Amino acid sequence: MNSISAPALLSYFPAVVCVVCDSPIDALVALCVPRDEAMDLVAASWGGGEAGCIVTALDGGRPVAVLPTPEGRWAACNAFLDELCATPQEAARRLERMLRRGRQGYVGYVQRASAVV
Repeated sequence: MNSISAPALLSYFPAVVCVVCDSPIDALVALCVPRDEAMDLVAASWGGGEAGCIVTALDGGRPVAVLPTPEGRWAACNAFLDELCATPQEAARRLERMLRRGRQGYVGYVQRASAVV
């Protein structure tokens, strides 16, 4: 039997900004991730080349994400992984419903492995 694995697919999620920092390590620390764990997460994320969205769960299971901003800074965000969407447009619609009182947000993404056929 030959097994063929399809390429990994992207899933998109809404993320509400808590604070914007100058580095991904500072952003993770601002979310209460221990500094040594933050450094490990950032180093692991750069192993694939381009630095992108970093997602982790805090003690207690609350998901958080650090995303690069268009200005070259890093947004520390509460990630809503229970709101995963197939398209960035759908995630943006869900994000709009979450934002109030001048809050800012971004659409993040995660890769999900596809099934082996």
